[in-house]
Amino acid sequence: MSDQNVSGKALAAGTSELNEPITLFITWTTYGAWLPGDSRGWRKWKAGDQLPQPKLEEWCRDRMKEKPIVLNESQREAVEKTIREHATIRGWHIHAVCVRSNHAHVVVTAAAPPKRVRDQFKANGTTALRRMPNPITNEKVWTKGGDIEFIDGDDDLERVVLYVTEAQDRMDRGK
Repeated sequence: MSDQNVSGKALAAGTSELNEPITLFITWTTYGAWLPGDSRGWRKWKAGDQLPQPKLEEWCRDRMKEKPIVLNESQREAVEKTIREHATIRGWHIHAVCVRSNHAHVVVTAAAPPKRVRDQFKANGTTALRRMPNPITNEKVWTKGGDIEFIDGDDDLERVVLYVTEAQDRMDRGK
């Protein structure tokens, strides 16, 4: 079966190999950094953007098994370096990467299923954090999943790269 006959959901889930590279904007957060119900708004799986729900956020915070993860500068640098190295090994092209204290953004072109790309970046980032002189010992480093957007065209790519490389600082998003 060719990839033209495979649904976008199947490709995102990693159930099919890709022949042609696709460009992705991938975002994920550190454990406990952005809970369901968050006052900044939040995303619900299969339902999109949601309004703040303080009681839900409190309920989720009360059920956390570990403290939230906040990455320091050396941890952020280690994760970013690992993402770049992994992309090079896989033959993926990084357009932009920015690891913040509570989330990461990667804009990448890869001939691989999107969820596999995201999950490999997260797994390798976790390994890097666990191998540091003062390793993160939490069982969970990242929240489950993450957001994956398909980039369609040069204008979208330029907008997303600008957001990742510059807008994060202007918005003071978890330095």
